Amino acid sequence: MVKIRLQRVGKKKAPFYHIVVADSKSPRDGKIIEQIGTYDPMTKPSTIVLDNEKVLTWIKNGAQPTQTVKALIAKATK
Repeated sequence: MVKIRLQRVGKKKAPFYHIVVADSKSPRDGKIIEQIGTYDPMTKPSTIVLDNEKVLTWIKNGAQPTQTVKALIAKATK
């Protein structure tokens, strides 16, 4: 199964995340299929950058977003 989830790339106590499409069996920071956005929770307000076309394409193809990513997509499309 393919999931849309967060991949942590920030330093200790300074999180920064890539929003990626990856196989559900791969580790959190392991091999990915495609990067479709970024999320920076350290800025006020937090910064979410998404490629909406790629997100919709992957969801149509059966990729399941995690709960966190689902909330970020909803927040980014407001």
